[in-house]
Amino acid sequence: MSRMPRFLPMSMFSLVTLTLACAVQASEPAKPEAYRGDAARGQPIAATVCAACHGPDGNSPLAANPKLAGQHAAYLFKQMQNFKANAEGKPERVNPIMNGMIAAFTEEQMKDFAAYFAAQKQSGGELKNRAGFELGQRLYRAGDASKGLPACAGCHGPTGSGLPAQYPRIAGQFSEYTEAQLKAFRVGERANDPNRMMRMIAVKMTDAEISAVADYIAGLH
Repeated sequence: MSRMPRFLPMSMFSLVTLTLACAVQASEPAKPEAYRGDAARGQPIAATVCAACHGPDGNSPLAANPKLAGQHAAYLFKQMQNFKANAEGKPERVNPIMNGMIAAFTEEQMKDFAAYFAAQKQSGGELKNRAGFELGQRLYRAGDASKGLPACAGCHGPTGSGLPAQYPRIAGQFSEYTEAQLKAFRVGERANDPNRMMRMIAVKMTDAEISAVADYIAGLH
C-alpha cells in the first residue's frame, strides 16, 4: 500500500483547504427562518424603488447591476445587511449607491425584498466569447491545482445554482458583473466574503481567467 506524502505542496494545500471549507459550510444546517420574508409585502417597494437599477422583477436592464431574480433569499438578505452601516457607521460592503439606498429600510423590509426577488424567474444569460469557453469551463469545473485554484463548482454547484444561505446562485448572471466582482475581491475592494474565501481564490486568477470563467457562468442554466 502506498503511503500518502507527509507534506503537500503549498498550492495543493490551499486547494484542499478551500475545498474542505466549502464542504464543511455546506454541511452546516441553514436557518431559513432567519431570512423568511413576505414576497407580497416586499413587491410594491422592490418593484419601484429597486426597479431602476435591478428591474421590476429583479432582471436588471444593465449589465453593471446584478440580476436579483431567482437568487437565494438568504444571500440577498445578507448582502443588504452588509450594505447597511454597522455600529461604527461603516458598512461591511462598500457601494455608495447601495449604502444610501438600503439605509432607510428595516430588517423586516429587507427580508420581504429578498423573498420577493427570490420568487422571481431569472431571464437567461448567454455565452458571448466562444474563444474562452474551454478555459472558462475547465476553471469552473476543475479549477487549477497547479496554483491552488479550486473549481467554482465545488461551492456554487455544477449548474451554478449555489446553496441557500451559503453560496449564491451565479448561473446566468451578467458576465460583466461577475468579472467586476472577482476583480474587486482580488484587490480587496470587496471584502464581505466569509473566511476570505473569494479573495483567496480571485487573487490567484489572471484577467484572462476571470473573463473566461465569468463568461462561462453567464451561459449556465
